Amino acid sequence: MTETFTLRVNGRDCEVRAEPDTPLLYILRNDLKLKGTRFGCGEGQCGACTVLLDGHPVTSCDTPLWSVPGHEITTIEGIGGGDGSLHPVQRAFADAQAIQCGYCIDGIIMAAVALLNRERDPSEAQIHAALERNLCRCGTHVRILRAIRSAALAMRRRGEP
Repeated sequence: MTETFTLRVNGRDCEVRAEPDTPLLYILRNDLKLKGTRFGCGEGQCGACTVLLDGHPVTSCDTPLWSVPGHEITTIEGIGGGDGSLHPVQRAFADAQAIQCGYCIDGIIMAAVALLNRERDPSEAQIHAALERNLCRCGTHVRILRAIRSAALAMRRRGEP
């Protein structure tokens, strides 16, 4: 049965009508037209659909709509500055040329943002653990790791959380 839900997405309240078990991913892409969050495996295993829920990375393909009202949802479109500037993680990925085909990268960036928001100077083990649910088939892992380390340093220098 279709219901009305009020969601907080990228700092804005949005009202949507859908079945309660509809995956959050479908709402973001189809109803709210936020296309940065990608459909990958549909089983929460590849990480292409990663968004932040109250600052924690979740796979939106297996997060039901009924579970998200009252929580802050942040997508790749919501992490940069309001003036169109890139988030330090996005800038570092571009600078390190860590983006190959681009399909998985938004989910990886969201996982990295969540990590760097809670850990200012992550160890290699913490970076690897943060990305364990994010797959990249293009082989840019070395550049991805370099970008995350670079973003962490840039954020520490700026005094960002």
